[in-house]
Parts: sequence; structure tokens; C-alpha cells
Amino acid sequence: MSALKNDTFLRALLRQPTEYTPTWLMRQAGRYLPEYCATRARAGSFLNLCKSPTLATEVTLQPLARYNLDAAILFSDILTVPDAMGLGLYFAEGEGPKFERPLREEWAIRNLEPPNPHDHLRYVIDAVAEIRKSLDGSVPLIGFSGSPFTLSCYMIEGQGSDSYTQVKKMIYGRPDLMHHILEVTTRAVIDYLNAQIEAGAQAVMVFDSWGGMLSQAAYLEFSLPYMARIMAELTRERDGRTVPRIVFTKGGGLWLEKIAACGADAVGLDWTIDIGDARRRVGDKVALQGNMDPTILLTTPEAVAREAEAVLTSYGHGSGHVFNLGHGISQFTPPENVSVLVETVREKSRAFHQVA
Repeated sequence: MSALKNDTFLRALLRQPTEYTPTWLMRQAGRYLPEYCATRARAGSFLNLCKSPTLATEVTLQPLARYNLDAAILFSDILTVPDAMGLGLYFAEGEGPKFERPLREEWAIRNLEPPNPHDHLRYVIDAVAEIRKSLDGSVPLIGFSGSPFTLSCYMIEGQGSDSYTQVKKMIYGRPDLMHHILEVTTRAVIDYLNAQIEAGAQAVMVFDSWGGMLSQAAYLEFSLPYMARIMAELTRERDGRTVPRIVFTKGGGLWLEKIAACGADAVGLDWTIDIGDARRRVGDKVALQGNMDPTILLTTPEAVAREAEAVLTSYGHGSGHVFNLGHGISQFTPPENVSVLVETVREKSRAFHQVA
């Protein structure tokens, strides 16, 4: 493997000194880029794109060709794991992901088993290896998974949801079944992320997209402990370097101190929390990643630059900040606004890293 030319992102996650605040963006390879849309059209479907290591590599690298980003993130989908468990993932046109066989019956839940990532998720592991090789040491590669709770939501509901009725009925009516699903899914995520690290991922992130819809008591029982177990069992070192771990619960700002204590190196923040307040709350326990509202990218270049500076100013001086959005980029984002964002952070953040 080539030596890493730009390790700013990895150092920031470990709260080591950096010359500027590194940037990457959730969903940075996506529909806002015309080149992505062209590759996806060639693939024929989103799933075909995910399941082709060559095409996944192509779209992973596209934003790096356009923008001065400090990390690449594997192009995949969090639902590859439940798909590998045999739930039958498919994408209905205009309706998002769905499962043919959602977990509703006790026998199906009891029969659930973690997939072998080298077998059922080979296409992802091959993509990680191919992307890492293609990056040639330019920037680090992030691997990722959905959190056990978020994956379980999709597995039980069979699709995205606004109310999570089936999930909450199971949490409060049959917590034993919910915990069984979470146990199996946690083992699957640990194996999956460790396989990604083995194949070349240099940092990993767990996306808890739906944890924020839980009550505090439910979050502390059904989401956070399982993420903590993942943190404890991930490979810590590869190729002589620490492999940093990031957790992100959308809507989790209320529980920030508890999330910061789960064993991760960094905590992702959505835009509902001030990053300066978050820094004061967690102290030097973890690095922070975030947290500009992605909707700002739909406005003017001036607004983008102003809001990016506001996030940097709120975080303040010193290391331990990875600039990101509070959630994924909208498909309607003008690509030129992303240029403004990335260049503003690269230029304006240097003042916050100067040693007095």
C-alpha cells in the first residue's frame, strides 16, 4: 500500500494537531453530481451500482476529482447487511428501499443469522480493496455500516418510516425479540466493519440514522449499548496506524455525553446542536464531526461561505474537528456551492490551527 500523502482527517479524528480543519461530506458521491448520474445510468440501477466493485470505485472517486476533500468514503448502502441476511432488498422507483421479507414472525427472527462478509458481502469488500488501491495514498478511505438499531428498523418495518410503529410495538411488547435482532445484527456489523478494515478502510463510521426517534430510556437500552459493543470489538490498528471510529446518531444531541463515552474516537453531530456547545460538553473526550445544515448548500455561494465560517468559529481554536454536514447532501445541490464550501473551510480554518 502507498504511504498516505494526506492524513489530516485521521489526525483530526484522534485530536492530534493539524494545519487546517479537514473536510469530507456525507453522501459526497451522489445524485447532485452529473458524473454520478451518468455512471448510475450505465449501471442500470442503484443496486447494480453498489454490487459492482468497479463502478462503486468510479463513483467513490468522482467527488475527489472535483473537490479538495480530505477523505473518500466507500460507495455502498447501509442496507447491504440485512440484504445479505436474506430479507430481499429492492428499490421501488421513487419510493426508496424496501424488503420483501420484513421481520414480523417470531420464527423468522429466531432464524436470523449474521452473514459472512467474505461470502455474502464479497462485492463490498472487493470494492474497498479496489478503492484503496485506486486512491494510491492520496487521502484515507472511510468504511461504514448502519447501526444495529437503524438496520433493525428497516428489517422490521420493511421500509423507511415516519412513525416506526412496528419497531416500537416490538420494543415495548416483545423486547426479547428486539434484543435478539440487535444481538445478531451487532455481530454482523462487527464482522462487516472488521472485514472492511482488513481490506483497506482506514477509518470506520456507524450511522445511527434512526436512533434519535427513541425515548431516552429506549435509546440507552436498544441503540447505544450495541454501538458501544461494536466500538469495543473493532480492529484498532492496521498497517501500523490507529483506525479511528466515528459514531453518528441523527437527533442524538440530547445524549451527547453518553454517546461520547461509548468508546468512539469521534462523534458526528447533526445541525440541531451548536458545535461549540457540544465541544464544551464533551471536553477532550472525543473529536467532533459536523455539522452544517445541508440545506444551506441550496442557497447562494455567499451564504455557504458565511455558514461554513460560523461552524468553524463556533468550534474555535485547536484540533479535533472534522468539518462535515449535519446529514447527507441533497440531490438538488449545485455542485459549485460544494466547491465554495470545501475551499472556504480549507482557507479559513487555518487561522484556528495556528500555534500562538
